[in-house]
Order: sequence, then structure tokens, then C-alpha cells
Amino acid sequence: MISEAGSIAVVTGGDGALAASVAAEMERAGYAVFAPGRDGLDVTRAESVSAFFHGLERIDLLINAAGMTADAPVARMTEVDWDRVVETNLTGAFRCAREALAKMAPRRSGHIVNIGSFSALNPPPGQAAYAAAKAGLIGLTQSLAAEYGGRNVRVNCVLPGFLETPMTAKLSSSVVEAARARHVLGRFNTPEDTARFILHLDSLSAVSGQVFQLDSRLRRWT
Repeated sequence: MISEAGSIAVVTGGDGALAASVAAEMERAGYAVFAPGRDGLDVTRAESVSAFFHGLERIDLLINAAGMTADAPVARMTEVDWDRVVETNLTGAFRCAREALAKMAPRRSGHIVNIGSFSALNPPPGQAAYAAAKAGLIGLTQSLAAEYGGRNVRVNCVLPGFLETPMTAKLSSSVVEAARARHVLGRFNTPEDTARFILHLDSLSAVSGQVFQLDSRLRRWT
């Protein structure tokens, strides 16, 4: 899929492996891509977010990929770590979406893709903050989709699945293999395949308010 001439995409968390893959895929498709790292766009600071988006004349696609974990049992979790995780994964996405929507709504065109997590649907022990933030991100996705659908702005959430990136490299091999065993295909998704999916999703003009899981783990439908 090739973008419309001059389409502008912003990928937050540009220092991360997934954001880098998404930015590269978008550039190959002809988007003008901004993928700042934390030095250029710190989603935990409202003034940084405001300054960055103020410098853009328009935005066609926002991909909220900035994220972090600080896993610990609740009994040992500090409020500082809780706040950092929620601020980065949920509040930061809200801040960026609010700025992007201010530019998208008047043009009656735009798409926001929030990068979620399977942990929001099936939270593991020790990830209370991360799971809560990512569950909130799904709620934010669907609320914004309902609020801005009448202005032709789409909002979707993509759950890439367990990715072998620097963020997961700190996990032990036993934890990684246990995660792999929960996939019926016995393999993980990749940042590159996630990027290709997001590119395709951006071309689907009738899709909004949806949550897409990109791996082979099964979950109960209720």
C-alpha cells in the first residue's frame, strides 16, 4: 500500500525496536515519518508533547508506540513505578492523541493506532501496572473512536504480542520459552510483521474502534 501524497505519520517511542520497524515500513510506503525518541518527544511531559505537535502543520497517522514496564508483585511495587508505567503507556497516549485530534478533526481525516498488549486481556502475575495501563488504552481507543467517528477520524488498537526486542531481552530463557509455549503456532510475532499490519490497517477506511491481536495465543471470548 502506498500512502497518499504528503501523508504525515508520527510514531512515538522512536527509540524502540517496534517503533523503528514501523517508521521504516511507513517510509518505504511513501509517508513522511517523524519518529522522535524521548529526547524529542517525552510523552510523560505535557509541555514536550504540546511543543512537538505544535510544530506540525498537519498529521494523518499517529502511532502511539511509546511504552515501558516496571514489573513487580503489587506488594513490592512502588507508587513511583506505578505512576511511571501508567504515565508512559496510557496518559502519554492520551496526550499525543489529544494533540493529534486537534489537527485531524477540522480536516475530517486521520487515524490513530494505539499499541496495546495481550496483558490487557490476560494479565500475568507481576504486571498489574502494565496490564492496567494497557487495558485503559483499549478503553481510550474505543471511546475516542466513538467520539470522533462523526468527524471521519479512526482510532484502533493493535496488540503485537510477545516480541523479541531489547525490552524483552532482560527476561530469562525459561520465561521466554514458557511464553512461546502458549502460542499454538509455537512462534512469536515480529516487529516487521507488526509494521506491515499497521500499514495495511491504515488503508482500511471503514475500520475503527477495533482491537487486533497479532499472535496465536488463544483467549476465552465472553
